[in-house]
Amino acid sequence: MRDTLSIVISAYNEEENISEIYRRLKTVVSSLSLRVVEYIFVDDGSTDQTFNCCLKLQAIDPEVKIVRLSRNFGHETAMTAGLDHASGEAVIFIDADLQHPPEYVRDMVRLWQNGHDVVLTRRIDNEAVSPLYKLGANIFYYLLNALSDTPIPANTPDFRLLGQKYINFLKSFDERDSLFRGALAWGISVNHLATIDFTAPRRLTGKSKYTLLKSLRLAFNSILQFSVKPLYLSMWLAALTALFALGLEVDVIAERYLLHNPTPGYATIVITTLIMGTINLTVLTIIGAYIAKIHVETKKRPLYLADFITAEKPLEGEAAAEPEHVTHNS
Repeated sequence: MRDTLSIVISAYNEEENISEIYRRLKTVVSSLSLRVVEYIFVDDGSTDQTFNCCLKLQAIDPEVKIVRLSRNFGHETAMTAGLDHASGEAVIFIDADLQHPPEYVRDMVRLWQNGHDVVLTRRIDNEAVSPLYKLGANIFYYLLNALSDTPIPANTPDFRLLGQKYINFLKSFDERDSLFRGALAWGISVNHLATIDFTAPRRLTGKSKYTLLKSLRLAFNSILQFSVKPLYLSMWLAALTALFALGLEVDVIAERYLLHNPTPGYATIVITTLIMGTINLTVLTIIGAYIAKIHVETKKRPLYLADFITAEKPLEGEAAAEPEHVTHNS
């Protein structure tokens, strides 16, 4: 029977939301037929009281475990750290900012217990962001799927459940710069998986940690991670530029020797130089981005450094054990 579950809660400067998400998760889980549940809070290098809030929960509930990253490694790495320390037959990923309503965990678990090894969610609306942000998100998914070899359904966040088969599949990736949504979509067709629609509510407290710069970086990395189409796009761009230059050259020659009306000044030369220079820089930038990815991957540095803290108590007469110091190398 499927009855052991790990819930990985990613948190970065969410001191005001830790108690609330824990309370709501406990309420939901109490209505489910589960034998073992563990709540793994991943503190992604928070600079506020997030870690202390997690410790307070652990003091009253031994099911709470904490992975404390030594600095802010980013959302994807935080999820990986939680996955590394999860022991359940299934793992649910959820963010501590309450933009992923914990009440949907009930439906996810029931679908899993009915035989679905992957349960996705789809955000049909987001009350916490502006129309401009929504437009940007739609453009992001359009460009991502246009340039990527691995289609990723729009508005499917990392709020999802994975069974043991797919947990092992994700752990088999040996990459420094991973993207959970892309990795899963690369391995299986996600279009026909069980999916739960939800509306992201307005934020209870705080503000989004995804700044414009972080969002752009995610978009850029997503395209580079799962596609080589930009390299072929560079090739076609160079070919079109060459055709344009050839046509311009034919026009200049025809005007001078056939129409006896030579183009005055150096405007044509300057424009051609600027166009060619811009195209060259664009192509080199794309190539450089891929080389940079190769550079990072070949170093094989640990993905993160973290302390894994559980509520286990030392035997009588023994000193309390230091937190387990963990590095991730896969």
